[in-house]
Amino acid sequence: MTKKYLIWDLPLRIFHWSFALTILALWYTAEQGSELVEIHMQLGYVALGLLTFRILWGIVGPTHARFSQFIPSPKKLINYLFKRDSKQDNTPSAGHNPLGALMVILMIVLVSVQAISGLFIDNDVFSTGPYNSVVSSNTEKLMSFLHHNTFDLVLIAIALHIGAIAYYALVKKLNLVTPMLTGKKDAKDVDSSAAIPHSKIILAIILALVCAAFIYWLVVINAPVIEDFYY
Repeated sequence: MTKKYLIWDLPLRIFHWSFALTILALWYTAEQGSELVEIHMQLGYVALGLLTFRILWGIVGPTHARFSQFIPSPKKLINYLFKRDSKQDNTPSAGHNPLGALMVILMIVLVSVQAISGLFIDNDVFSTGPYNSVVSSNTEKLMSFLHHNTFDLVLIAIALHIGAIAYYALVKKLNLVTPMLTGKKDAKDVDSSAAIPHSKIILAIILALVCAAFIYWLVVINAPVIEDFYY
């Protein structure tokens, strides 16, 4: 039996698949128009919570979850793209490779723009973001533009991500999906020194509760009260 090493911690894996399902659900509910608009808004808050968790986990999480460990320098990215280092072409990255790291950052930025802009928009018929009343009409128009157009970029990023996974599976014969399910990689692909000792689950639970409390404060407690006037 091939020895395996823990690389992807459990909280990161839960985030990854929850994030993917949330984006899928956001797309589906948006396509249904007014019928599922309330669910769409609630899912947007879930996305914000997940993003908040991932950003914090990128600071305090295990090795391969940390931004400081996988965001590539320009030199490292260029070397990876043009294969200037012969060793790296034959040795899979323990965590994110440079292109994978950029995809992580890109998805966080794009979905953050999508989710945050949703807090300020008003479609005049079915829904209003909790912070719509505190922005000017010009700002609202900008937020509406971002919210309705950024998702096209998210879809392109998803297509590139899936394409990269397929490329690694078919061309490089490297399975990237199973490790994101089990958290482990074969010893032939990673060195024992790259393994993480545990998933910091207790810390992740505390952090998740903090993030949930923050989102509740943001969209419920702190949101401006909109007074209705009837004539």
